Amino acid sequence: MRDDGWDSIFSQVSTFCGIHEILIPNIDDTFVVQGRSRRKAPEVTNLHHFRVDIFYSVIDMQLQELNYRFNEVNTDLLLCVASLCPNNSFVAFDKKRLIHFADDVFLELKSIGDLAQTLVQTRRNDVYPLFYRLVTLSLLLPIVTATVERAFSAMNAVKNWLHNRMEDQWMNDILLVYIERDIFNKLDNELIMQCFQSTKTRWGKF
Repeated sequence: MRDDGWDSIFSQVSTFCGIHEILIPNIDDTFVVQGRSRRKAPEVTNLHHFRVDIFYSVIDMQLQELNYRFNEVNTDLLLCVASLCPNNSFVAFDKKRLIHFADDVFLELKSIGDLAQTLVQTRRNDVYPLFYRLVTLSLLLPIVTATVERAFSAMNAVKNWLHNRMEDQWMNDILLVYIERDIFNKLDNELIMQCFQSTKTRWGKF
């Protein structure tokens, strides 16, 4: 900004003054200090006054304030965040800066699962809980999607035209048995009947 920002801001100010009919002084003329004798005032041009005495001074004050408030690590972090700005199709993206700022343990990751494990191992999941939640949700999404599709397929098979008036709880119980039939096939039917008889007196007997 200090090295190449003058031309840009001077062009913007000139455009603003032209739109609002504000007189623009000749930048090559000698700057006249108001309220001071011309004999004691240094002879500088308008360009030198506006560029050096005002523009550079304001930039230096801002840099000094930033250096006072932010240390080197925070400054690098801010630059990394700025490199992720999506304006102009991520024109400010800087891969080298991001890799340089990243820890060595994160450089060899090959999948989202590796990222989740490394976050837990380095306890970064406590530092960045929202990011860790996003990673875990992205890992669960394929499984949840497959489970929902499996449940809908089972519902189409169970709730047919012969069983179109069953209640929700009864349908949920049937769907659970149908979907997890690999587990229920391993159970002993005799144990199930004994458990069923011991819970409550039934009308029928087995």
